[in-house]
Amino acid sequence: MLTMHNLPHPGEVLREWLTDITVTEAAERLGISRVSLSRLLNGANGISADMDVRLSKALGTTPGYWLGLQADYDLWQARRHFKGHIRPIVESVT
Repeated sequence: MLTMHNLPHPGEVLREWLTDITVTEAAERLGISRVSLSRLLNGANGISADMDVRLSKALGTTPGYWLGLQADYDLWQARRHFKGHIRPIVESVT
């Protein structure tokens, strides 16, 4: 598995898709508030299932594409910040 050192937030990826349109116009076309879209683009909010559907319809991406980016980002963040100690529940058989 390839490990990225600085995985971008899905909002950063989305920002690249929206270079020819204002945030206000994109929000209107997506049927969301400008504030919601701005928070997503700035990394304060993540992609929800509803937003994934809206983005796939508006941008022509496959359903699940944006949720996949969010899941990859969330897992990358969790692995970076995890400090706990976990004891196995089931012993591995090798």
